[in-house]
Amino acid sequence: MPDETVVQWVRDKYQPLKRSLNERSRRLWAAAEARSMGRGGVAAVMAATGMSSATLSKGLKELDAEAAGNAAVPYDRVRRAGGGRKRARDKQPGLAEALAALVEPTARGDPTHALRWTCKSTAHLAAQLRRQGFQVGPRTVAKELKEQAFSLQSNRKTREGTSHPDRNAQFAYINEQVISFQRQGQPAISVDTKKKELVGDFKNSGREWRPRGRPAEVRVHDFRDANKPKAIPYGVYDLTRNEGWVSVGIDHDTARFATASIRRWWRKMGRKRYPQAKELLITADSGGSNSSRTRLWKVALQELADDLGLRLTVCHFPPGTSKWNKIEHRMFCHITRNWRGRPLTDYAVIVQLIGNTRTTAGLKICSELDKHVYPLKETVTAEQLAKVQLTPSHFHGEWNYTVAPHR
Repeated sequence: MPDETVVQWVRDKYQPLKRSLNERSRRLWAAAEARSMGRGGVAAVMAATGMSSATLSKGLKELDAEAAGNAAVPYDRVRRAGGGRKRARDKQPGLAEALAALVEPTARGDPTHALRWTCKSTAHLAAQLRRQGFQVGPRTVAKELKEQAFSLQSNRKTREGTSHPDRNAQFAYINEQVISFQRQGQPAISVDTKKKELVGDFKNSGREWRPRGRPAEVRVHDFRDANKPKAIPYGVYDLTRNEGWVSVGIDHDTARFATASIRRWWRKMGRKRYPQAKELLITADSGGSNSSRTRLWKVALQELADDLGLRLTVCHFPPGTSKWNKIEHRMFCHITRNWRGRPLTDYAVIVQLIGNTRTTAGLKICSELDKHVYPLKETVTAEQLAKVQLTPSHFHGEWNYTVAPHR
């Protein structure tokens, strides 16, 4: 048995170097140390480093070869060419082909592209390969998949579906209308409904500064429940003045709720900013409560025009392009950033957080709770629709139209 004092002495020298040395340099260092110690050196180094006698024996042979100038491995390599453990595909002919056959039916991506991925797990693939007689595990399958240019990937939202042929032309038309209204000193707004939010002690994405070790405690689960209160923020963004209004509804997101929110904006903010206004431009999505195909939206617009005494010109974004609506990236994104990491415990908190949203670019938002009830599935008769004084535009009248007040 080697002297424990000698073993500890070698161990103290080896531990600081261990992580800095590769496989070959560790072997050579241990062999040189054992040789310098003389009799009993091999046993002491084995006990101190945990290396096997075969490893030290190989290291001693390599030292002799280095001294004679006959090193089998160049100084810049760890092993000689062809050394090391053989790959599973080399030891088991046909493995790569069998794996490719299993993956191919569920492969995703362009086969000619450098990256592809599969929806099958490595454990399931390994089990199927073992049934075919191969000796593999999930890790071996993962290595083989990488050899075949597969990688772990998540879904990416990039496809918007088939674009309307006049998509860009509609964008240009909306831009021209906004510029025209602004030059005439008439108001132009962007409207939309923000994502509905659960009201209560539910987790809200993001983080905020709090005392260390004292995070806000929220529920573990936030299952959808029709009986739980929800907040429905409908926003109105002034494209000219960089100001916004948000009505926080408590019932349903209907066309009447949408026009009621526009009415509140006009009475609380718009009328003061545009005292000489005769027209109002509304840019909106093609779906939701302000859908271009909803009858109730047209009827509610007529009531709004009569109430405000303004001609309402509406321009809808083409289907599938809601993300280009200005309110999304000029107002809603800042509201989300302002309340990140904060549980929306009640309606008052939601209204306060929205109303306190500010940006360095000068964005200001006012907010108010709308406690009115807006029933779903309200029937619109042909007589009601006939009373709407709607004039379609010469360009895509289904997207662009004007509703004039009766008086």
